[in-house]
Amino acid sequence: MERLPMRKILEILRLRWWLGQSVRQTALAVRVSTGTVSNTTVRAEAAGLSWEAAEGLDERELEARLYEAPVAPSSERPEPDPVWIHTEYKRPGVTLELLHLEYLAEHEGQEPYGYTSFCNRYRKWLKARGLSMRQHHRAGEKVFVDFSGKRPSVFDPLTGEHVESELFVGVLGASSYTYAEATRDQTLGSWIRAHVRMFAYFEGTPKMAVPDQLKAAVVVPCRYEPTLQRHYAELGRHYDMAIVPARPRKPKDKAKAERGVQVVQRWILARLRHETFFSIEALNERIRKLLDDLNARAMKRYGGLSRRDLFERIERPTLRPLPAEPFVYATWSRAKVHGDYHVQVDEHYYSVPYTLVGAHVETRLSATTAEAFFKGRRVASHLRSHDRFRHTTDPAHMPADHRAYADKDPGALRAWASSAGPNTEALMVQILERHPNLVNGYRSGLGLRRVGKKYGAERTERAAAIALQWGARSYKPVERMLKLGRESQEPNDDESSVPIEHEQVRGPDYFN
Repeated sequence: MERLPMRKILEILRLRWWLGQSVRQTALAVRVSTGTVSNTTVRAEAAGLSWEAAEGLDERELEARLYEAPVAPSSERPEPDPVWIHTEYKRPGVTLELLHLEYLAEHEGQEPYGYTSFCNRYRKWLKARGLSMRQHHRAGEKVFVDFSGKRPSVFDPLTGEHVESELFVGVLGASSYTYAEATRDQTLGSWIRAHVRMFAYFEGTPKMAVPDQLKAAVVVPCRYEPTLQRHYAELGRHYDMAIVPARPRKPKDKAKAERGVQVVQRWILARLRHETFFSIEALNERIRKLLDDLNARAMKRYGGLSRRDLFERIERPTLRPLPAEPFVYATWSRAKVHGDYHVQVDEHYYSVPYTLVGAHVETRLSATTAEAFFKGRRVASHLRSHDRFRHTTDPAHMPADHRAYADKDPGALRAWASSAGPNTEALMVQILERHPNLVNGYRSGLGLRRVGKKYGAERTERAAAIALQWGARSYKPVERMLKLGRESQEPNDDESSVPIEHEQVRGPDYFN
């Protein structure tokens, strides 16, 4: 019950005992409830007071007579350790009730505090530390990430200018274990790659990442259902981790990140103000050393424990193991499949299944691979090529006739020629061996096969025999004979062996 001011208590006693007013009349006069009047009168009677005695006391003495002074805690009663409570409370599944039971078991027989006093002492300690009770961070649950407003710089020796870079900061919720690195910008690629290196530094991943709603993380900002960047969502799936952006303009949603950024600015950036770096790599090497020092610093509010101590004790065992391969940043785009079943990605052409000609596919381009997806299903995957306007083709994506032509396998042509007859086979061999360029020989062989299928194997065999006598190494003599129907005429060996005599014919002696 809330205590009344002593002047009101005196007024109640005066009206009741000196003037003899009723409880109701006294309550109306003093403007309190009838119950308050009754309780005050009973308390005064229990303290052995009369109106004359009460009137002669000052307010402090009257309060001491009416309300017994609170009993000071015995120095022999064991006080709960708030640092221990706060550290253990971060572990998954741990409750204040469980910690109180452990406290009772440890101090059995020493008059330990009850559960309410135990909790009140812990909450009083938290309040003195200036912490908000609204969030409670479990070990291995969250990592808070953000870019710092204050930026480090790198000296460009070519221009003589100091070029500002960005500072990425990540903080684990339970242990405040911190990661920081410099990036060239706040683009999506820099954001993703910084996450990958942060998880490698932690040697594990938490269950959830809490970023701000910056452009690198969120496409459509919203208080309730923000739309994540597709690449950022892919990173979450790769590491089996949820991504829950903080609400816009609600810094308390990511207070750990805000505090972590402030700590990094004070203990890392401030120490770099007199140093000059000529590359991002050199800057990050220095940041890593200062970061290790920061995580090893003792924190007074945690009884001298460091961030690394808390991380090793409560956070590392709860982190999920890293996947076998780190996440690879890739860019997505949309492309139409050309008539030659290729799509253009970054000035290069990659094949997809020919059945998708005319359709639109989504392409994913990483540092090493180029992939195509149709309705969410991957339909093509190639090693990335940097040859501009060249083609990369998977034979499996080609129709059967294109694949047969592209393979340029002379074995199929020889097999057909052998089935037609020995002369056709011999002519096919001469055609293929004549051309050092396999493409030209293969095309001429295709011509002989087309002619043979058109006019039949028997006629082609007779025409091939005559063409061999003439020393032909092309399919065209065979085609002409078949068109004119002369494959059945026998050559005249006598006429062909007699040289022509004419004044305009120089003869073989002319060339000797």
